[in-house]
Amino acid sequence: MQKTYHGSCHCGAVRYQASLDLAEGTGRCNCTYCSKIRNWSARATDFELLAGEAALGDYGKDWGEGNLHHRFCTRCGVTVYGHGHIPEAGGDYLAIHVNTLDDASIDELLSGEVRYMDGRHDNWMNPPADIRAL
Repeated sequence: MQKTYHGSCHCGAVRYQASLDLAEGTGRCNCTYCSKIRNWSARATDFELLAGEAALGDYGKDWGEGNLHHRFCTRCGVTVYGHGHIPEAGGDYLAIHVNTLDDASIDELLSGEVRYMDGRHDNWMNPPADIRAL
């Protein structure tokens, strides 16, 4: 069931609200960037940035048919959400880093399956061979 959650970076400069259905599952990617930041995310709808647009940095990658953008607070460094277009993963997306949710319980976070994506090999719809480090 969709629920509106609120989230923020560590210092509070970036704040947002978004609708998520955590019971539908969350995702972990093994691409080189997501591995470094220990990304754990969930697709969101009705995203609204409440504060901190000027504090947001953008680390992105573009390629022929797609792009992705990791948005982070330039004050404290916390990656808050990502967005872009990845055809192999269903097209346009906006995903919240669930560790930035301020009002989600651990039970809500663990209510759905965690899906592992092999982003390192652009094999987004399948898990990598080894998920121990994710």
